[in-house]
Amino acid sequence: MEQKFSNNSIDIRTLKEFCEREGEMVTYRKGEQLEREGEPAKWFAFVENGCFKYVTRGISDGRNHLTWFSFEGEFVADYPCVLSGKPSLATIEAMMPCRVWRVSGEELLQFFRRDIKSMELRAVIGEHMLNQFKARYQDFHRATPHERYNQLLSRCPGIVDMLDLQDIASFLNVHPNTISKIRRNITFDDRK
Repeated sequence: MEQKFSNNSIDIRTLKEFCEREGEMVTYRKGEQLEREGEPAKWFAFVENGCFKYVTRGISDGRNHLTWFSFEGEFVADYPCVLSGKPSLATIEAMMPCRVWRVSGEELLQFFRRDIKSMELRAVIGEHMLNQFKARYQDFHRATPHERYNQLLSRCPGIVDMLDLQDIASFLNVHPNTISKIRRNITFDDRK
């Protein structure tokens, strides 16, 4: 991937080094799950290679909805569920072959309890995630589907080659026909 989905403003070196030192290197094949929705969240991992998608089942429609991504150089987890061992709110699935440095939620919690600097890092991660989710939520209200599609392409240009039309539509919270129209408009605009 040329770019990551999120512009990570956290200095993650300490946490990455912790995962490498205390964790295990685990390989996931495309389609394998790090977490399964409804089961206790267990894992926090640093993505060394590959990317993951977060999928949740709709309450009323029963369909899968793609809600998030974790790319190479980022962390993958159902955070904060992994800290409490609560049921995961999403299924986290490898989108391609992936290698991660993985620690348990319990090990991560012990790391955060180690000293004040680690506790501060926990707070920074929580604030960072809140800001990411807030921006995504606001984009659903202030940006058109076409603008959200363009934002996705600018954040991660290679993503459209990895996802099918339904996944992109699900992530942008639109009907697949809307994505087809957006792509058609982009194609015809490029020809002008």
